[in-house]
Amino acid sequence: MCFGAVILGGVTRLTESGLSMVDWRLLKDMKPPQNLKEWEEEFEKYKQFPEYKYVNAQHEMTLSDFKFIFYMEYGHRMWGRLIGMAFLLPGAYFLKKGWISKGMKPRMIALTALLGFQGFLGWYMVKSGLEEKQKETDIPRVSQYRLASHLGSAFILYTLFLWSGLTHILPYNKIEFTKEMRRIKGMAHGMKALIFITAISGAFVAGLDAGLTYNSWPKMADRWIPTDMWTIDPKWKNIFENPTFVQFNHRHLAESTVLLIAGFWWMCRKAPLPPRARMAVNALLAMSIIQVSLGITTLLTYVPTPVAATHQSGSLVLLSIAVWLTHELRRLPK
Repeated sequence: MCFGAVILGGVTRLTESGLSMVDWRLLKDMKPPQNLKEWEEEFEKYKQFPEYKYVNAQHEMTLSDFKFIFYMEYGHRMWGRLIGMAFLLPGAYFLKKGWISKGMKPRMIALTALLGFQGFLGWYMVKSGLEEKQKETDIPRVSQYRLASHLGSAFILYTLFLWSGLTHILPYNKIEFTKEMRRIKGMAHGMKALIFITAISGAFVAGLDAGLTYNSWPKMADRWIPTDMWTIDPKWKNIFENPTFVQFNHRHLAESTVLLIAGFWWMCRKAPLPPRARMAVNALLAMSIIQVSLGITTLLTYVPTPVAATHQSGSLVLLSIAVWLTHELRRLPK
């Protein structure tokens, strides 16, 4: 369900639907408008905010167009609330029955808190896109910082759920942690961190529509290093707010990740890995190649929604495999 929420959120962003619901009421907006009058009232509310005034009014948005973007955002919000119910209701029942171990209780509390925080981050992100533009040239959109935080929190929540699930399902591997195996384990965790950082850099690309700045590969237009990477003052802001710099970061992080994974795979060829761990290493290499290919395709085809959504899904699949691999390399508890 967390995986589905991430993908649905990505499609909501790609279809420019995330600002269609202009308020957040936990219970009152549980159902969409029920008749033409209610739809027209909701549309009128949307018209008071920057996205409509500065973008969609020029495209003569119809009520039918508004319904599409509204249902995209509505579906994402309802799916998030459904995740909360699917976790909290059985969790409360298991707790009452005494089926949750003492060691599991702190994790349950942390996951509950993170679920609530994720919902708050979602609205905090949307709120940033409902504020009036600071400059005449600004395009109404959510803050890329808040978008990256929301996506990062979702990835962390998903990863914790996945790790807990694997712990209940998969038996420990008997591994002799020699110097070589300790190095492999450390590198596996490093690959996992790098995949996560690369995915978050992709959130900045999405937040700034930076995927549409340079649609060529391997060079950006005819240069390896574009000339417009330092146009914002203070200079450090270019890393997070200049679309050219943001795309530069993401593409080179992705290229570095797949090269390092290939090197890691090569190093693991003769290591005494358990069968499941070796399968995870092979899967990590295969998925990294698929993911970078999807990224290049997304770039060269000017970010079509199906390809871009598949690319975002691929980042979570790649992270999942990295989590699986590090889980296979965990030590037996004392």
